[in-house]
Amino acid sequence: MKYKAIWMKSFLISGFILTGLFLTYSSLYAATLDQLVQEALTKNPDLAAAKARWEQASHKAPQVGSLKDPVLSFALSNYPNDSLSNDESPMTGNEVKLAQAFPFPGKLASRSALANEQARWFEAIYQDKHFQIARKVKDTWYRLYFKEKAIVVTERNMALVDDIIRLTEVRYETGSGLQQDVLKAQVQRSKLMEQLMSLRQKRSVVQADLNRLLNRPYGGTYDAPDKLDLVTIEQGLDTFQVTASEKRPLNAAYQALIKRYRYQQKLAELDDYPDMTLWASWRFRDDDLADGGTDFVSAGVSFNLPVYREKRRAATSEAMAAIRMAERQSEDFKGSVEQSIQNAYARMEETRQQTELYREGIIPQTGQSFQAALGSYQVGKVEFISLLDALMTSFQAEMEYYRVSSEYMRSLAWLEAESTLPLIGSPLKFTE
Repeated sequence: MKYKAIWMKSFLISGFILTGLFLTYSSLYAATLDQLVQEALTKNPDLAAAKARWEQASHKAPQVGSLKDPVLSFALSNYPNDSLSNDESPMTGNEVKLAQAFPFPGKLASRSALANEQARWFEAIYQDKHFQIARKVKDTWYRLYFKEKAIVVTERNMALVDDIIRLTEVRYETGSGLQQDVLKAQVQRSKLMEQLMSLRQKRSVVQADLNRLLNRPYGGTYDAPDKLDLVTIEQGLDTFQVTASEKRPLNAAYQALIKRYRYQQKLAELDDYPDMTLWASWRFRDDDLADGGTDFVSAGVSFNLPVYREKRRAATSEAMAAIRMAERQSEDFKGSVEQSIQNAYARMEETRQQTELYREGIIPQTGQSFQAALGSYQVGKVEFISLLDALMTSFQAEMEYYRVSSEYMRSLAWLEAESTLPLIGSPLKFTE
């Protein structure tokens, strides 16, 4: 009866495994993941810092694109140094002067345009970071899913090993088994316990990563989904490449950076031309002067003299080198995105095929092999080592299924972040 109970328990566990592989999770899971992503986009400090950097840069254009403040001056002019009287010399007076500087035409507009392109650079970085943060949340979520399932599978197999230990003890006590079989089963249980402790520690690390992404207090825990819905995609590799080229925010960021350096070059060239300062003054004179103290009025214009050409040529060369640098960086980024999408797509295809193989072939086969080994061992037709090997093979197959299925979803999250094409959950909403 004890043999039969153990056999039935292992059969039911195997049945639960196969049933779970073919079920999909409820819509609550998708909503939960979407909520976590949205929370990260709202609270993540790295994203908030990127937003503040963009806002900081957006306030620069009004500053550099405006005229400098006019200068108002007051002067006590031409007072005799012996008497300091204001009614002895006809040149003595109290002067008020107003001056306004005017940059050479085009300079203000170029400075403003340069600042606007700089702000667009930081804005695009901020937008692109949305996709990267979302990927990190989803990637961490699927890592947590695998750790949770690995813990469940390990605990379940430890229970089976416990049953097998009791079985071997009974066989040993009745003289139909060996003591070394009992010891082997106990050693295997110790290995599983060590693996379980490692998995629990790794799960806590993953949960800490998720807390950091969500800016939640340390120590928060999460319940991963019981079942995983493997999203099927129909887009080909070219679709991801084209979408990334057209819609990836960092592509626009590099174009803004190139324009920014071109405006810097234009400003350096405009520095060859002088700026102008207009001024006007009014001198108040004393009424007791011989000429009746008529007030004086003056006006004038001044220019800076751009005679030191060497520094201006250096500024132009600096801007041209910066343009070349930004163009090369843009090309390198496009190439890295193309390579990354290709790698993610290849990983997605590989793990999809592996998932199907484990679900439809390896797991049912290893489960049947274990059931056959258990039945044969109970009647003394196979050695204990064969039973133990069959159990661990089935255990490793189930662990690999959950690993490759989570890797499949992680590769989709990777593809999604690189191409901006929504694949998992709702499309991203940029935070205001």
